[in-house]
Amino acid sequence: MRSSQSQLRVAYRTPHLPNLRRRVNPFATPASSSLPTITNARNPIRQRPQPQLVADLSSKSSKPSRLKASLPLPNTLNHQSVQIRRTRRERRSENSSTRLWILIIRLLIVGIGLGAIAGTVLSSLGTASQPSTKTTDNAPIEVQQSLSQTISSQLTPLLLNKSPLQKQIQTLVKQHPQLQPGIFIHDLDTGAFLESNSRLIFPAASTIKLPILIAFFQDVDAGKVLLDEYITMKPEMIAGGSGNMQYQKPGKQYKALEVATKMITISDNTATNMLIERLGGIEVLNQRFRSWGLKKTVLRNPLPDLPGTNTTSPRELASLIFNLEQGKWISPQSRTDLIDIMIQTKTNTLLPQGLGNGATIAHKTGTLGRLLADVGLVKMPNGKRYIISVMVKRPFNDASAEKLIRTISRQVYDYFNN
Repeated sequence: MRSSQSQLRVAYRTPHLPNLRRRVNPFATPASSSLPTITNARNPIRQRPQPQLVADLSSKSSKPSRLKASLPLPNTLNHQSVQIRRTRRERRSENSSTRLWILIIRLLIVGIGLGAIAGTVLSSLGTASQPSTKTTDNAPIEVQQSLSQTISSQLTPLLLNKSPLQKQIQTLVKQHPQLQPGIFIHDLDTGAFLESNSRLIFPAASTIKLPILIAFFQDVDAGKVLLDEYITMKPEMIAGGSGNMQYQKPGKQYKALEVATKMITISDNTATNMLIERLGGIEVLNQRFRSWGLKKTVLRNPLPDLPGTNTTSPRELASLIFNLEQGKWISPQSRTDLIDIMIQTKTNTLLPQGLGNGATIAHKTGTLGRLLADVGLVKMPNGKRYIISVMVKRPFNDASAEKLIRTISRQVYDYFNN
């Protein structure tokens, strides 16, 4: 018995079992078909074989070669367990490293996302004072988000479209289906504005004289023109229509400031043509207008331009006054002189008729057979200031256009007064 146990221990310590060092693929099908199995009719399951020690103990032979072992030797088991532990540690290290990289990538993604969100918020805040300029020229009266950024970038739109003023003007316009009005109203104290068809192109008539006057004072500020210099009235400059300079003999000289004043106060067409030439001509002035951001205000012919080829829009006329109020383009002294000239406008049958007592208006009118217009800066007795620009396409000499402009002026004044 002891001999058999001794033989067993000797065989158990035999180190030469090379097949035990081969790594086993846990997903591979076992090569041996002699493994015991438990068969289930519904779900066959292969049962893992139990370790066995096969030894021929009944044999009296002392040869250890007859001993067969199906279990690994202890030394081999220890070696494999060390390898397994090392593999597990390596896998844990790899998993930890992978998780660390994943965490870093996630943090980077979150950081980029937060940065994008912050940039969007800051961009939105930065453009809050420059809302969108999308509009439809033929849309009903509504509050648009802003004027062109080049023309005016400081507007803060308010909900004038929810005010009684919007409904009143809509009702009024519907009562005159034969007329096509373009309207722009801008509250200088709050930034709110209301418009209807304000981007449509209209014949400018004498309203084209307003941007010419601004260009004149720009050249005065630049030293290109002197207020007291003399300008000679040439024969080709004399024009019919508005004004009294046409009745003077050619060659008569006028001081530059007097010519500019007559161009506005009595809408003198001859004075306008004299200034157009003095400032460099039609194309030079159009380049100036474009540099201000004007796209629809174009000078094509000298005055009186009865066919209406010179063009502008209610919105762009209002933008001229707005920019002057913002201190752009001309010096404070020139602005004061310009406003004083516009206050002296003699034709007071349109916008001024809608104002209350004590109010003042610096404005410029325009009249053709098929157009009537007036644009101005109103200052109320309570200190309230607003810009109003109304242009009306009409059947030839239709007097209802004049009534429409006066009524709109009254409604706007009453709204701001209350």
